[in-house]
Amino acid sequence: MDITDIVMTEFVEVDVDERLAKVRAKFEDADTRGVIITDDGEYEGVIGESELVKSQIKDDTKASVLMTSAPRIDHHEDIRETARLLVEGDVRIAPVFRGEQLTGIITTDGILSAVLDNLGALTVDQIYSEDVIDITAKSTVGQAINRLREHGISRLPVVDDNGVLSGVITTHDIVDFVVRDHERQHKGDMSGDRDRMLDLPVENLMTSPVLTVDPTETVKTAVERMFDREISGLVVTEDDDRSVAGIITKTDVLRALTFTEQEQMDVQITNVDLLDTISREEIVESITHVVDKYQQMNVMHAHVRFHEHKEKLRGTPLIQSQIRLRTSHGQVAGSGEGYGANQSFHVALDKLERNVLELKGINADKEYRGQLLRKLNEI
Repeated sequence: MDITDIVMTEFVEVDVDERLAKVRAKFEDADTRGVIITDDGEYEGVIGESELVKSQIKDDTKASVLMTSAPRIDHHEDIRETARLLVEGDVRIAPVFRGEQLTGIITTDGILSAVLDNLGALTVDQIYSEDVIDITAKSTVGQAINRLREHGISRLPVVDDNGVLSGVITTHDIVDFVVRDHERQHKGDMSGDRDRMLDLPVENLMTSPVLTVDPTETVKTAVERMFDREISGLVVTEDDDRSVAGIITKTDVLRALTFTEQEQMDVQITNVDLLDTISREEIVESITHVVDKYQQMNVMHAHVRFHEHKEKLRGTPLIQSQIRLRTSHGQVAGSGEGYGANQSFHVALDKLERNVLELKGINADKEYRGQLLRKLNEI
């Protein structure tokens, strides 16, 4: 199945020299999840909603400062390959070209809508993320923004002192608040208003009650719930006391579409542009070496994500690396930080191997893996 029939020909476009104030205003439209940036009509990049929040860059800054690159998608590209390109590019919107002509955009929502009926073959516990970053209701919005930026995520479950779920705050909540606050101010110095916003407690902006999903529900049900409420993720809860088990996002679902039945382990890398003295081949080889030590563990998919912090050492940025293996009996992960992708990856790899040891006694479930992959390959 290719993407020809799901390309959107209407999209928001701004020039590279446009001020961020105008870009932020575009997100007043609930349907806007990204903006295409052009220079004299030529495609340059995209700006997503989460980037606006995490940057804290002033409104008079040019759009080019915040724009990120997104893969160019051919209008006849396969839908599974398109999903992989969006995940690895860490974007939710990408330009679609017919030859050299920009003819439309492809979005995460467009892909998920096209494959929705096939997602009933998966359950939430097969693809959700167990590593959760949360925050308390009394924490400030400024602290929430920093946590979103530092971990490269778009939502934070809000918990009470006992770890019980009480709300959720997302980049969209913060963008919405900033835009509404900006509209109320027509002149004068805005710095005091920004400080006031950053000092507000999270409970003032969080959404409550929280829309959740049970691990045993189907992925189709989860995606339909996201579509119905126009959100990009759900908190996964297991117990009646609403303790947080994990998060499932539209990106997790896209990633599941990229699982393959190839003999070599399927390894996906997000933010490949951060690779420095280490290559994709070395990453795959290193993870394979760890997995091969414990052949009882049947690994279906590996995901490596790099996230760049502002801190640098002699020009080399501090990088956070996260490695997650999805196995026939659950997930195992490792994370670490270092200066440069190479160092951070090997710190994370060491942590991953320690965690893999806990799964040494697992018996491979080949039938389960085959059923899952066959269902995915029907999409």
